[in-house]
Amino acid sequence: MKIVVINSSPHSEEQSTSRYLAQRFVDGAKSRGHEIFIFDAANEETHPCRGCDTCGMDGDCIFNDAIQTKLMPKMLEADLLVLVTPLYYFGMSAQLKTVVDRFYSRTTRLNNKKSLLLATAWNSADWTMEALDNHYETLVRYMNWNSVGKVLATGSGTRSMVENSEFGDAAYKIGASL
Repeated sequence: MKIVVINSSPHSEEQSTSRYLAQRFVDGAKSRGHEIFIFDAANEETHPCRGCDTCGMDGDCIFNDAIQTKLMPKMLEADLLVLVTPLYYFGMSAQLKTVVDRFYSRTTRLNNKKSLLLATAWNSADWTMEALDNHYETLVRYMNWNSVGKVLATGSGTRSMVENSEFGDAAYKIGASL
């Protein structure tokens, strides 16, 4: 299986809670021999969709940035898209939202893929991930994706908090089950 992991945390590998979940997923997926491409949305040169419709929903974007040249070709080939985000004000990071908005340029060709959401948050209230979860489920429905799961790691505000939780094992198990 070809898997694209879109990391959107601006924090380092050593500090980021969501990057930790992504790495645990990748370790599980690699244990099954899957091909992995990781895109670092927080540290690549990207531009937000301008809604100009030059792409016609199935063509090149006016921006010849990392989304267009590095990520889009891999996403078009992928079987599974993994969206990875820290929770910022109860939604996905701006870095991930920039990528998601750029799906527009290939909407139909990105349909019918598998997807996974990995997210971390400091807050542990039962409603913490509600808005993000709803957004993801709407995206899955619109894109005709088949969600293989979600790891919504509440109460994971620091690296040690997430490392000492069950969420890393959950991410690994999803990767190893593919």
